[in-house]
Amino acid sequence: MLGHRYTHTFLETAVASVNAGCNLELSYGMRNNVFMHIPQALAMGNITLQVLRDRVRPLFYTRMRLGEFDPSDMNPYSALDLSVVQSPEHRNLSLEAAVKSFVLLKNIRGTLPLRARDLPGQRLAVVGPFADNPRVLFGDYAPVPEPQYIYTPRKGLEMLWANVSFAAGCSEPRCHRYSRAQVVGVAGAADVVVVCLGTGVDVETEAKDRSDLSLPGHQLELLQDAVQ
Repeated sequence: MLGHRYTHTFLETAVASVNAGCNLELSYGMRNNVFMHIPQALAMGNITLQVLRDRVRPLFYTRMRLGEFDPSDMNPYSALDLSVVQSPEHRNLSLEAAVKSFVLLKNIRGTLPLRARDLPGQRLAVVGPFADNPRVLFGDYAPVPEPQYIYTPRKGLEMLWANVSFAAGCSEPRCHRYSRAQVVGVAGAADVVVVCLGTGVDVETEAKDRSDLSLPGHQLELLQDAVQ
């Protein structure tokens, strides 16, 4: 609210938020925490004690249900470590979720899905700035994964029984500098071309909006060259 000039101070923001029903803050840190001004608002009479209790009650009810106040030996999650989090079962479930989340706009002549049994002897080309750059694959507010668990499109396709060639065309999503010859050379010699385009956090994140939905830089040109 402060950033949008609905309020002018952290104190005003705390009063407006709590009285409107907000009970949890995504803060700037302890030194710039809006809700740290709640005691002052309470002392001034801008927030009543009953309202404050009403806001706090569901927070602590949720924390109690999550077991935050239980002894660690009563909480089954206390025994979990990365060997469980990165277990094959969890990784397979993540893969299944990713596969089922694809949105297929067109499937001309039944091109998809690519089946591993049909790929031996086939020449695959994977092109584009997202084809083999782990850094750009994760969006805003993404976790920081262990590198060995990151599979780029190129790395994933190379696990299949196929002859895979690669050309980025441009090294980053903004795609200011584009090598047409690189893409055309790889795509022209392939039976199947996988084009990997997008934006990534370099182009758009929270508070970094775009004025249009066009592909950045020369990415559209890259796509057209691959199709031709």
